[in-house]
Amino acid sequence: MNKSDKIKQKLARMLVSAPKLSLALALILCAFLCAFVPKLAIDASTQTLLLENDKDLELWRDITKRYKIPNTLVIAYTPNSDLLSESSISTLAALSKDLAQIKGVKSVFSMLDAPLLLSSGLKFSDLLGTIPTLKDSNASKEAIKAEFLSSPFYKNSLVSSDFKTTALLLTLEPNPGYNEFIASITALENTLKNSENNATAKTLLKEQRAAFKAYRDELRVAEHEQITQIRQVIAKYNQNSQSRIPHQASSSQLFLGGINMIADDMIAFVRSDLVTYGLATLLLCSLCLFVYYLQFRYVFLAIFICLVCVGVASGLFGLLGFEITVISSNYIALQLIITLSVVIHLINSYREFFRKKSSFSQKAIVYLALKERMSPCFFAIFTTIIGFISLVFSDIRPIISLGVMMSASITLSLIFSFWLFGSIMSLLSKKSVNTAFERYFSLTTLCAKIALNPRARKVVFAISALGLCVGLWGISKLSVENSFIGYFKENTDIYKGMELIDNKLGGTVPLDIIISFKKDKKEPRNSSLDDEFADEFASSDAAQYWFNERRMSVLKSVNEYLKNKEFIGSVSSLADLLEVGKELNEGRELDALALALIYSSLSGEGRELILTPFVSIENDELHFSVRTLDSDPRLKRAEFLRTLQSELNELVGKNAQVKISGAMKLYANMLDSLFGSQINSLGFVLLAFFATFWLIFASLRLAIIAICINILPLICVLGAMGLAGLSLDIMSITIGSISLGIGVDSAIHYIYRYKRELAHFKDSKKAIIASHASIGYALYYTSFAVFIGFGVMISSNFWPTIYFGALTDLVMFFMLASSLILLPSLLLSQSAYPANEQNKAKTTNAV
Repeated sequence: MNKSDKIKQKLARMLVSAPKLSLALALILCAFLCAFVPKLAIDASTQTLLLENDKDLELWRDITKRYKIPNTLVIAYTPNSDLLSESSISTLAALSKDLAQIKGVKSVFSMLDAPLLLSSGLKFSDLLGTIPTLKDSNASKEAIKAEFLSSPFYKNSLVSSDFKTTALLLTLEPNPGYNEFIASITALENTLKNSENNATAKTLLKEQRAAFKAYRDELRVAEHEQITQIRQVIAKYNQNSQSRIPHQASSSQLFLGGINMIADDMIAFVRSDLVTYGLATLLLCSLCLFVYYLQFRYVFLAIFICLVCVGVASGLFGLLGFEITVISSNYIALQLIITLSVVIHLINSYREFFRKKSSFSQKAIVYLALKERMSPCFFAIFTTIIGFISLVFSDIRPIISLGVMMSASITLSLIFSFWLFGSIMSLLSKKSVNTAFERYFSLTTLCAKIALNPRARKVVFAISALGLCVGLWGISKLSVENSFIGYFKENTDIYKGMELIDNKLGGTVPLDIIISFKKDKKEPRNSSLDDEFADEFASSDAAQYWFNERRMSVLKSVNEYLKNKEFIGSVSSLADLLEVGKELNEGRELDALALALIYSSLSGEGRELILTPFVSIENDELHFSVRTLDSDPRLKRAEFLRTLQSELNELVGKNAQVKISGAMKLYANMLDSLFGSQINSLGFVLLAFFATFWLIFASLRLAIIAICINILPLICVLGAMGLAGLSLDIMSITIGSISLGIGVDSAIHYIYRYKRELAHFKDSKKAIIASHASIGYALYYTSFAVFIGFGVMISSNFWPTIYFGALTDLVMFFMLASSLILLPSLLLSQSAYPANEQNKAKTTNAV
């Protein structure tokens, strides 16, 4: 008896020798850890989907601070009458007043507050005075409407091109503490990179992170309350509109949009998904277990063990301060699936030994089941951990967190499944097993017949080869995309609001474009203003003379390019002021002198409204605030960003530098990084699997076969995605590592059993038949549990989760077919497993 056998015997004996004490210790440990479950927090903010060390993230934060970009929410208002009608204006005024009273809302900007520069008959010199608005303008409605539809400040931004929808911009109170925490934590992390042994920095970093988490949690509570109150106001006005016009289909509509709303809704989705996944998986799996075994004791036993394992893992994560994100929100379903798989293998092993050793005592049968399943379950969980741990190659914290959380949770599942199964089953009395399902359900028998038939095997190999070729062709067509609006179902408020704002009010996803001018001593002086103030420009007192013809030429050309660029909606820049100023200046372009006059004469408030968001004289920069049309199905974001960068570089020439940042850029960087890391991690996974297979099967041929039957299903599904035009996203891009980690379990259990049967029968065909009649059912049961677990994800409101569940189910289906049909077909092939190697098979039951 080798050392591993002695260890297995000792562990199995410990579990069954003192079952009451063993069960009590398990429950005490479970109760202790479950006490920390309430501390398990949810972080579904958009910040969790960004690269930690992304240079564009630093640029975006710098841009936000430098140009004082506020945190805003947008309410799209579509009245049932003309926008300038008395009822629409009065509703808009009342709505603005109610929204302004909500705590945390700094200001509300609407059509009523928009300065009317063109329709009021103003001249250029009037720009520096008081400008009338809709509240006090004497202009006609036609003139006001014409200005809203033509002004670069308002068209396709504040009002829609059909003049049926307008936007209310809610500027939220700034939270400087948030950015200060981020800056402090980043600085301390950089300090530790340069000096890992800096104990003071480590302590400060730990304290800062704890303080930041507490601050952020308080902030989220306030933001949630704020969003709730805003929605209550919107609901009131929507309800009032419908009650006034009960039979009119075109009643007023209000939709909310904005980053804070998305984050708040995402947290609600995650909470809902956690409950839905858990309950649906438990209920459906309970039904399946009863169908399989027709005995309640196995149903209750499996569900109890699953609940304990999830509770223990959740409590441990709460204790260690882990947070659930959009990506890791399915960890409960994943753990339930894997735990149930282990328990099903234990139950099937017990039932098999019960039939063979019916004269043995209950503890003896439980002991044999534990000992027999210990090695294959260990290696199955070990390979699954390899699949999940590969996610740590990512630079995205939620992806890394998912890998760590799942690796820890399934390790606990393995330990507690054996611990609780051995203890509880040892305390239960012997009871005859019901084998009706095995007798009447012949799927595994059918699969064995296909594998045993030489002609059928050729068909299997041909289909596999075809699937491989088509899959590789489809993979070549795969792309990585990130449609924000496409993440949500059409019946959600997020989707409705984003779609309306996208189509009517200039787009939803922001981009920030910075043009940084390079200092050139040989730069020609193109204007009299440059000649006159060339020497003074070097001093801070002459900053107003920054507006020269060269910079204004770049401003106009870039602005014109962006407004004509496909997939770009709203464009805001200093060029808007030039365009309006030209009309006020009797059609004459504003020269550098006029701009200098505006700059020096504007008050601080006026300067912050017109200049600060678009120009930084101190940094010699122009800022263009752009919104893209995220709902356009033709938009290929990575290609769009590459083209945008290239064409802008060519447009501005060598005297300026173009920088692009914003949400689209940040998320594109995240997906590119994730795609690259997953390619690398898949290589790591496959090498680790191959080494593990070679170790546990002691056969190079078997290791190659095991790798092949697991790669083929994944290639087929990814290829199908490419051919169907489905893009990889934040969830589906991890399918490879996760499905391989879970799918290889079937191959390990089957080959392990096949080697035992081959050693017993000395005949491959008999070994295949025996393996299908025993472990084949366990593979079917566990695979069906996997289908159910991932299938419940289809109920999510988050499309990436839905696709992830459906596609993983498809991979698992192919992997089951591969394990029950292709695997035995390869094992029976003389080229794969020759007769002389069969004769060398060891007679021991151990691997």
